[in-house]
Amino acid sequence: MPAFGSPHAKSAYRDGVRIWSLHPGQLDRQGLIACWRETLLAQAVLLGRTRGYTRHPQLERFRVLPDPAAAVGRYLSFLADDADRRGYRFDRTRIERSDDGASLEVSTGQLGFEWAHLLAKLEQRSPDVVVEMSRQALVGEAPLPHPMMTVVPGRVADWERP
Repeated sequence: MPAFGSPHAKSAYRDGVRIWSLHPGQLDRQGLIACWRETLLAQAVLLGRTRGYTRHPQLERFRVLPDPAAAVGRYLSFLADDADRRGYRFDRTRIERSDDGASLEVSTGQLGFEWAHLLAKLEQRSPDVVVEMSRQALVGEAPLPHPMMTVVPGRVADWERP
């Protein structure tokens, strides 16, 4: 895997837009807030309210569901729950609709890829957090999937552009 920010990282979104498959509790403050903003943008895209990001590869996994925008709403709800746990206030009125039954599968390969990507980001902005997260991984406490995702065996997702 190319290093974070490496010229060999082929996709433009890789250092920016990220709708994580990881549990929101494993994101640092910056990661949680960025994920909230990016997922709100994804919601707008799926509702046809923006021209940008319409071909964003990470939206492919939501588009296969019966109501992609409602599935993104459920994803956002879990982010807001974690924000509440931390004492942050995410504006839940921005969630257009939510499907409480929506779920996605995430492969072990995808989860591992995102875990490595997150650790690389944290090495840059929160190196002290990396030590604890590495310890969690060693004892099997990480990586954990987003609560609406079920882990299945497999490689990195086809929509991922490593």
